[in-house]
Amino acid sequence: MSPIHPARVARSTGILLWMLLFLCLSFASNSFASMAYPPALDQGYRDLYNLDFPGAHAVFQQYSARHPDEPLPVVSDAAAYLFSEFDRLHIIDVQLFADQSRFDNRSKLTPDPAVRKAFDDRTTHAAQLADAALKRNPQDVAALYSKTCISGMRSDYALLIEKRDLAALNLSKEASAFSKQVLAADSTMFDAYLASGVENYMLSLKPAPIRWILGATGAGTDKEEGIRLLRITAANGHYLAPFARMMLAVAALRDNHPKEAKATLIALSKEYPRNSLYQREIARIP
Repeated sequence: MSPIHPARVARSTGILLWMLLFLCLSFASNSFASMAYPPALDQGYRDLYNLDFPGAHAVFQQYSARHPDEPLPVVSDAAAYLFSEFDRLHIIDVQLFADQSRFDNRSKLTPDPAVRKAFDDRTTHAAQLADAALKRNPQDVAALYSKTCISGMRSDYALLIEKRDLAALNLSKEASAFSKQVLAADSTMFDAYLASGVENYMLSLKPAPIRWILGATGAGTDKEEGIRLLRITAANGHYLAPFARMMLAVAALRDNHPKEAKATLIALSKEYPRNSLYQREIARIP
C-alpha cells in the first residue's frame, strides 16, 4: 500500500472538525443549563442560531461584564465572532459538506482582520480564565469545557478559513482530549455521545486506507451506528437536536435522498426563521 500523506488524513477529517464547532455551541447551551447558568445566555445562543450576531454579542458581553472570572461567556462571544465570519464567507454550506470532492478542493479564504483579532483576543482571554479556574479546581467542568471549545474553534478557523489542515487536525486532537476530561468530571453531560455519532458516520465515508489509519487511532467508522445515534439525538435531544438534524440532512444528501434532506431543513427553518442558511439550502435542493 502506498504511503498516505498526513495532510490527506487531515483533509479527510475536515468535515468532522467543522461539526465540532456545532457540537461546542449546542453542548455549551446544555452546559449552561446543567451548571445553573442564567437564562440570559440561552437567549444569546438563540440569537446566534438565528444569525443575529450583534444580539448574541450583547448577551454574552453583558453577562461576562457581570461575571468577569467565568470563561464560558467569553468562549461564547468568540463563537459569535467565528460564526459571523463563517456566515460572511458562506462557509456553512450543507451542499459543500455533502460533497467530499468539493470540500477537498475548497479555496483558501480571506479573513476580516478585525474579526480575526477579536476572535483571537477572546479565545486567549477565555483560555487564561479557564486555566486559572483549573488551578483552583482541576475538575472544574465549565473550565474544561471552555478549553474544549477553544481548541475546537481554533481548529475550525485553521481548517475552514486558512486551510491549514494539519494545524487544524492537531487542534482537534486537543479538543478531543479536553472533551474526555469533561465527561470524566461530569458523566451527566449525556449529549456528549453525539460526538460518537458524528465520528462514526463521517469517518465511515472515507476510503478504506484512511479508515484503517483512523481506526488504528481509536476512531469509530461504523456508518449505521453513526446514523442510529444521530437519529436518537434528533428525536430526543434538546439543544443538540438542531445539530443532529442538520447532520441527518447532510447524510440524506450524501445518500441521494433530497426530499428527506429538504424536509429536515424546512422544519429547522421554521424553528429558526431568521437563519438564512436553512432558506438558502432549501432553495438549492430540487
